[in-house]
Amino acid sequence: MRKTALIVAATTLALAAPAAFAAMDHESMPMDHGSMKMEHGGMMSMGKLAHEEVVDGVKATFRVIDIQQKMKEMGMKETHHIMVMFTDAKTGKTMSGGEAKIKVMGPDKSEQIKDLMGMEGGFGSDFTMPKKGKYGVMCKFKLADGKVRSVKFWYSVK
Repeated sequence: MRKTALIVAATTLALAAPAAFAAMDHESMPMDHGSMKMEHGGMMSMGKLAHEEVVDGVKATFRVIDIQQKMKEMGMKETHHIMVMFTDAKTGKTMSGGEAKIKVMGPDKSEQIKDLMGMEGGFGSDFTMPKKGKYGVMCKFKLADGKVRSVKFWYSVK
């Protein structure tokens, strides 16, 4: 009887965890990338400004944060957090609704493609960029107006 209860409890926990994770509001969670707490508006002021470009009336601002040390401490391989914020080029108003995807091509021609998660009015994800050199960053995004846009730039890891 006790073994059955343990199995039922373990199964319930295992099944509940994905639902709880899916229900989390990423924007309201303080997250720790490195020793940096993400407070409202905080992430887009962190890291290195990597690129800005206006495409069809939308200004895309990309920032990169080196998170290698903290991720290593957690047993994870990702080394950099790439985030992008979209604003109306004329009004400066944040354009947070929609979806974005980034492809990173390494100096060794390796590729990573990730859908970006909405966070703090922008979008972001963690990538592995362990080698020094130039990385090609290509972002394709579709905002609330339904128009697909893209931006490409080089980012150097030193």
